[in-house]
Amino acid sequence: MPNSPLAPDVIVLAGGRASRMGGVDKPGLVVGGQSMLQTALVAVASLGRTVVVGPPRPELAAHIVQTREPEPGSGPVAAVAAGLAALGAEPAPRVVVLAADLPFLTGSVIGELIRHSGDFDAVFAADDSGRPQYLIGVWRTEPLAARIAELDSVINQPMKALVPLRTRIVPLPGVDDCDTPGEIAAARTALGDRGGDAAPAAPRADTAVSLDRARELLRTGLSRLPERQADLHAVRGAALAAPLTAAEALPRFDVSAMDGYAVAGDGPWELRADIGFAGGQRPDGLRPGEAVRIATGAQVPEGTTRVLRDEFARVTGHSELRRLPETPLRSDIRRRGEDRAPGDEIAPAGTAVSPALVSAAAAVEVTTATVRGPVRARIVMTGDEIRSSGPLQAGQTRDSIGPILPDLLAAHGVPVLDRVHLRDTAHGFDQVLATAADCDLLVVVGATGAGAADQLRGALARCRARLLVSRLALRPGGSTVVAELPSTTTVLGLPGNPYAAIATLLALVPAIVGGRTGAHAPRRAGGPLRNAAEISGPVARIVPARYATQPGGGWVGDPAIRTAHLGGLIDRDGLVVVPAGARDDDHVEFIALV
Repeated sequence: MPNSPLAPDVIVLAGGRASRMGGVDKPGLVVGGQSMLQTALVAVASLGRTVVVGPPRPELAAHIVQTREPEPGSGPVAAVAAGLAALGAEPAPRVVVLAADLPFLTGSVIGELIRHSGDFDAVFAADDSGRPQYLIGVWRTEPLAARIAELDSVINQPMKALVPLRTRIVPLPGVDDCDTPGEIAAARTALGDRGGDAAPAAPRADTAVSLDRARELLRTGLSRLPERQADLHAVRGAALAAPLTAAEALPRFDVSAMDGYAVAGDGPWELRADIGFAGGQRPDGLRPGEAVRIATGAQVPEGTTRVLRDEFARVTGHSELRRLPETPLRSDIRRRGEDRAPGDEIAPAGTAVSPALVSAAAAVEVTTATVRGPVRARIVMTGDEIRSSGPLQAGQTRDSIGPILPDLLAAHGVPVLDRVHLRDTAHGFDQVLATAADCDLLVVVGATGAGAADQLRGALARCRARLLVSRLALRPGGSTVVAELPSTTTVLGLPGNPYAAIATLLALVPAIVGGRTGAHAPRRAGGPLRNAAEISGPVARIVPARYATQPGGGWVGDPAIRTAHLGGLIDRDGLVVVPAGARDDDHVEFIALV
């Protein structure tokens, strides 16, 4: 069902004449195991209300609004106008407009367009040739409706009649449309179709993706959290949704950069009795040949030429100040605005809210900002055999990772709302997923495999979750699954094996945080793995490692690791991701232990 009211509404154009296709129902053609209309609907399943414009389609879900153009085949502008009218008097501030002939379309494409929408009236995808696709776009609803109202007629108008001045074009993969039988055939070949227009085949849900590909899917495919105004000190782990600019100059006025003497003109100087303190009253102005004692951070008096620091100065007699011979001439004054002027950018959108950011903002009188996040998590431990407290009974095992997950998540800026234990039942996950809208991330440990007690995948399918990562091409951690619920809550399903759970959590959580908040991708540490050949195999591995003491640094990884507990992480500095077929001294990624 539709999610947050802040999510864009959707208009899918599924009518038209299909003149180059011999008049067939193009959106109903099966490509890649499902109709092209269904591909479009899956791509926008996590967004707001959806309107399909075209002939009646009784197979569509009840929550999808169906409508028609004023005249069938009267063009895309007429269809957009009909779809906008079907959304009623209070549509969302933005609306996604899509054609239903895009067999390669994914939710990540839509998410990327939404991410780039910013202050633009419309943002459109561009194909590999750079050609804008005006029927793959995110529009601001108000100017779109206004432009439609200005037209004498919406019948047989080109989409360019609606395109506003403030637009953005984003080159994206997977935005090729299909207008001819040849293009349909090519798309089917590319997607591995076997049955043409026969009954749709089940989507391939068990494809394992690389760790890098999984991170890309999460950063670009997850729904963004809504923007909000917040006190910066209270949202550690959030990311700026807009650039942060200075409200005041830094410094606010000319101040001394050193303990010493504010002087006017060339010396020697007559030293006055008053003193300038940081935060105190500004000393009276200096006349040429005068000096006044001053502390670091104090506002310099009017007429000050420079500050003579203590180690360069000597007071002779009672009140004569001289500069020591052979000492350099320095200003040692921090001038107003030399670090920041009002309106200067402190940090761009996407910057994570960190102690450094909070401090830099406070220095220029900024305490609030527009942010997304932080990502709030709930932890679900699964399994009848798991016990967190009390004596163990026959067949039970201690929960050795649940208690540490909040600390690991907090280190990545993810606060944990609560931690619960779910018994092994056929439909226990259905209730957990149905009530997960109050958190942004549901971390599930266990139940991700294909065994009799592994129920997570079935529950995700039943609630129509959008699968982003079905499996990882990584050992351990291959059974990891990441999906997005209709409420937009992210589900991170981790293996029940303790080491595999922790390793994949540390590898994926930064990408999840980036996908939900828009935070910039963190820089990855890398270097030579001295014994890579001893560790690598046919599939990438993630193993504990310690810093190498030999010249040139790098890491030494553990060729073997007992994964049923975390004892192998003791006295290790982090994890290394070892590519398949790696050789000694190959460059690998290093993930620090938090």
